[in-house]
Amino acid sequence: MTIIYGLKNCDACKKAMKWLDRFGVPHTFVDYREHKPSPETLKAWAEKAGGFDALVNKSSTTWRQLPGNRKSPASEAEWKLLLREYPQLIRRPVAVTDDGGFGQGFSDNSFKQRFGIER
Repeated sequence: MTIIYGLKNCDACKKAMKWLDRFGVPHTFVDYREHKPSPETLKAWAEKAGGFDALVNKSSTTWRQLPGNRKSPASEAEWKLLLREYPQLIRRPVAVTDDGGFGQGFSDNSFKQRFGIER
């Protein structure tokens, strides 16, 4: 089972869900504003993404509106606090598969590759 984490109003998340439905990939959706990822989950995602910096969408309105001192977390604890306070900063959707697979963002080609679809 694939778990898609994101925001229910996010266009990329909606496209990802439609794609999974179209290709019959079993999945569930978790809105991370309502169910904030735990600090342990954020750490695991950051490790798979290549660091907390890679986990964040720095072109988002939320990021641009952050005070300057919040944009340079100096520790893992500060990153986790920031992302729990502003989960919408996480690039989305986040796709986590049973086999430990992890991916961020949506594109038809990346999902075909991730889920082994050759149509």
